[in-house]
Amino acid sequence: MNIPDYFSPTYAIARHQFLDACKTLEISVESHLNNEAKGAEGEELYMDVARIGPSDASKVLIISSATHGGEGFCGSGVQVGMLRNNMFDSLPDDTAVLLIHAINPYGFSHVRRVNENNIDLNRNFLDYSEGLPANPDYAEVHPLIIPDDWDGPAHAAADAKIQDYIAEKGLPTYQAAVTGGQHIHKDGVFFGGFEPSWTNKTLRSVVSKHAGESKHLALLDFHTGLGPYGHGEPIYVGNPSGLPRAMEWYGDDVTSPEAGTSSSAVVRGTIDNGVTQMAPNASHTCVAIEYGTLPVMEVLNALRADNWLYVKGDINSDQGKAIKKQVRDAFYCDADDWKEMIWNRGISMIHMALAGLDKA
Repeated sequence: MNIPDYFSPTYAIARHQFLDACKTLEISVESHLNNEAKGAEGEELYMDVARIGPSDASKVLIISSATHGGEGFCGSGVQVGMLRNNMFDSLPDDTAVLLIHAINPYGFSHVRRVNENNIDLNRNFLDYSEGLPANPDYAEVHPLIIPDDWDGPAHAAADAKIQDYIAEKGLPTYQAAVTGGQHIHKDGVFFGGFEPSWTNKTLRSVVSKHAGESKHLALLDFHTGLGPYGHGEPIYVGNPSGLPRAMEWYGDDVTSPEAGTSSSAVVRGTIDNGVTQMAPNASHTCVAIEYGTLPVMEVLNALRADNWLYVKGDINSDQGKAIKKQVRDAFYCDADDWKEMIWNRGISMIHMALAGLDKA
């Protein structure tokens, strides 16, 4: 078992590895085409879904990757590794596993956090009939996020004002203003969209089909970019009533943004909203596994750079290529020790999820 081999350098290779591993185990795969975009290599983009276990199982574990596109290298590696090692061959009774590979295939392929419409999918799962939530703090900092240049005086001036903002209000306030989600500027960062995205509609359909009648539903959604290098923080998301159950399953290191114990700010419109709404009669235990890469300001600056590049820059320039590398490094540490940490923590969490479901 060579753990680093489970991880792929591109979306296209990751998808090939996932499909090949499923084929070896004779697991059928549903492939949902995103007909709104193409990949970085001109390839077709798919959300691939593999179900393991009985079709009428009342307990379902969903393991998903690439909600935030370029973070997909991490979750894909764990999904491929578990398939290659046939770790789902003896599931507990009445239990099924649903592997969703590349929730955001566009972002995975182009190494962007967002989808083809600059939407952060973990801000897109809202009830749009109720109107869009406000984020006046983001409106205040938005002009600083996208300066007129990236290597000149406008960028330097914007950075200085951001530092003044942080000095006055604190880094957590700045992080919350920027990352909490906004529905104001479609060319800005952490934009949640004005309507449900392709992923939103497709994911809801998948969950309704495969877990709509379930009695107990668990979600493990793989993410990178926050926290210490390689550490997998289990972040509880969803209805607060499920937090004690998540802590019983995964231990006292489960964190909660609402309780102020997480590296993540409070976020609205996360994918667990869509997942749980499509399984209305189930108990829900939804956790995002967040693996650290670089310090938080380096990650946020990489996202600013990526956003600026697609709004005002030239992706094919030397500057554009440097920014793309910066973004990749912020969400994927291409190092064997990091990959082994991802793998070990990931399979541990999955085993705990299955044990928790078995007792449910």
